[in-house]
Amino acid sequence: MSDHMSPLDAAFLTLEDEQPEASLAIASVAVLEGPAPRQEEILRTIRARLPLVERYRQKARQVPFDLGPPVWVDDPCFDLRHHVRRVALAPPGGDTELDELIARIMSRRLDRTRPLWEYWVIDNLAADRWALVSKVHHCMVDGVSGTSLYYAIFDVSPEGTRDPPQDTWSPHAEPSALQLSADALRDLLRNPVEQARMAGRALAAPRATARRVLDTVRGLVPLAGALRPAAASTLTGPIGERRRYAAARVPLADVKQTAQRAGVTFNDVVLSAISGAYRAVLRERGEEPHPHAVRSLVPVSVRPPGQESVCDNRISLLLAHLPVHLADPAGRLRAVHEHLSELKASGQAQAGEAIIRLAGHEPFPPVSALMRLAARVPQRQIVTVTTNVPGPRQPLYLLGRRTLEILPYVPIATRLRTGVSVFSYCDRVAFGVTGDHDSAPEVERLARGIEREIERLRAAFQPPAQAPRRARPAQPSRSRAAAGPAAAAARAKAAHPHPA
Repeated sequence: MSDHMSPLDAAFLTLEDEQPEASLAIASVAVLEGPAPRQEEILRTIRARLPLVERYRQKARQVPFDLGPPVWVDDPCFDLRHHVRRVALAPPGGDTELDELIARIMSRRLDRTRPLWEYWVIDNLAADRWALVSKVHHCMVDGVSGTSLYYAIFDVSPEGTRDPPQDTWSPHAEPSALQLSADALRDLLRNPVEQARMAGRALAAPRATARRVLDTVRGLVPLAGALRPAAASTLTGPIGERRRYAAARVPLADVKQTAQRAGVTFNDVVLSAISGAYRAVLRERGEEPHPHAVRSLVPVSVRPPGQESVCDNRISLLLAHLPVHLADPAGRLRAVHEHLSELKASGQAQAGEAIIRLAGHEPFPPVSALMRLAARVPQRQIVTVTTNVPGPRQPLYLLGRRTLEILPYVPIATRLRTGVSVFSYCDRVAFGVTGDHDSAPEVERLARGIEREIERLRAAFQPPAQAPRRARPAQPSRSRAAAGPAAAAARAKAAHPHPA
């Protein structure tokens, strides 16, 4: 049995094919309280949950000559022990050693001849902890569907009372290359009929169709304008195969309260903090932060409610300039909020979604040719990627052990020397900073810079302490705690008169 990838899923495989230095797996690292379970216990638990994740026993097969999109087929030689590995952390088992090990694990490509996922059990973390690295190829999941895998493998209580589903899996015969080619040719012959049906449905609802077309065209204008090259900096350029990794951690309450007091979104606050960290790195490199120096690809989920556990990609994008030229934290936050509001109103994400949806109705050979061409042409429009995925609000458990934190990882490719992923779990927010090993050694500085900027934003929007009550009523006076980013920006500027 097989099913086809969408063009967006296939694009991640194509990009990896065309760029030998890229390893396009996403990951998260669950750090759990000890003691670590035995390997057989972990294997038994994961084996019992395999029926909940069909993709874990399927591998990707590419159709000869790109006649059709890659397909998922059952792996008749599936061996769970190949996918669940174990390694011990070097002493003293702290965050530095964990970050270095994560970087090494994520630098390696997944084996294309097997299902595209791995779990790595990491022993010997300090303070009686251990970790589980969940590594999955991006062609299988995006951030939202990847997070749903936690609910398949982990429990929401230490007792783990959920009964494992009955496993009736029996692999279907793997199709031959000739069969895949024949199926793809049949789909190509049917494509004109499918397009005619799609056109008929569009003509049956002319007003709705015209509205969608106009919205798409309106969104294509800013999307096309965003394809101008970003200002030159050392943040982009050729990359190698090896990676660096560092994590930042901040209280969730600090981010939420800052967003509430400033009248902005959670995402605005984290992007503003990331902007400040990039500004500091540019200045340390002796480069003047230009207003258009850091354009970030910001993924936007377009997944319908109730489809969170479907293993595929349902994302569009925004191409946003991070305001690294602004020294004032409150001013950066205001600039991020206004810029993202403009991008959302422009229909950029909707236009991207429409292009992806349209590609799914076109013959795959020309779509594949365009994807391969785009992967080979050095891009200079995007400098980094910044993702933000909300995680579980309640604690998760594995074999009775509580998950203490979850650290995210985002891959980099196409001249992007750094990337930042954001993941919230329980009462903490984690930032995972990925960097090219040779050209972006400052991942640790970026991580610490993000923590520093979150604290600066929190302080900038901290309400002033209330004065003690007087015996007699005081004369009315204008409050200096005026609401809104503009007033807070003026106060922060007075508190921080020097550039960051």
